[in-house]
Amino acid sequence: QIDLGEGWAGSLHVPVVGALKILAFVGFLKLGIMKDSVNGAVPGEFIGDFRNGVFDFGWDTFKKETKLSKGGIELNNGHTAMMGILGLVVHEQLGSCVPIVGEL
Repeated sequence: QIDLGEGWAGSLHVPVVGALKILAFVGFLKLGIMKDSVNGAVPGEFIGDFRNGVFDFGWDTFKKETKLSKGGIELNNGHTAMMGILGLVVHEQLGSCVPIVGEL
C-alpha cells in the first residue's frame, strides 16, 4: 500500500499510470455514455439531459410539475454539495490555525 498524502499534495503523487487510467475512464464516460445532443445523441427535454436509454427510473411518467420540482431539488442538492466541497478545500488551505478558534 502506497501513502499518497492528502488533498492537493496527494494528487501530485499519483503515479502516471493511475492518472492515465482515471483520464481514460472519464473519457470513456464522456464519449460513450454521457452523451447529449451536441455529441450525436437524441436531443433531450432540457439542457444537461444525459439519459441514454440504459437506465429508466420512470422520468417520462412524471407530470410536468413533478419534473420541475425534482429538477429544482436536484439543483439545490448540487449547489449544497459544491458549497460543502468548497468549505473542505478552504479549510485544507487554511491549515491548522483558524483565526477565531486558533491552533487545532
